[in-house]
Amino acid sequence: MLLTKEQIKKIIPHRDPFLLVDSVEELVPEKSIVAHFYVDPSREIFKGHFPDAPVLPGVYTVECMAQASDVMLCSLERYSGMIPYFIGINNAKFMSKIAPGDTIRIQSQMMSERKEKAIAMCYVEVYNGQTLAASGEVTLALR
Repeated sequence: MLLTKEQIKKIIPHRDPFLLVDSVEELVPEKSIVAHFYVDPSREIFKGHFPDAPVLPGVYTVECMAQASDVMLCSLERYSGMIPYFIGINNAKFMSKIAPGDTIRIQSQMMSERKEKAIAMCYVEVYNGQTLAASGEVTLALR
């Protein structure tokens, strides 16, 4: 493990119950990150989504994608201490269910960056085991 949850909290401003990255396995500055998130069955969201067949909401999956990308970007000196705002998702696809008790792997790659505007786009894949569960292109603005 490259970064623990406590180290991640020093990089991005997210906190529980909405910190959705537990650890970082790999980080290549300005290029890519591999992060993990354990889907804790005790999360409140599962009381209503769905009581008899709980599943991680797609918006949480997208937020996991954004937060892993946030860690990669906010690790850079030029964005250190900034707040990463999620400003868009393109080509989002959800291919497989993520259930309570699963641990997902989030792989993000920098696609493009407009340094003068502090905006970056990343292509992200989310794996549940060996299965591709979701993918998409997240856009973040750092302020």
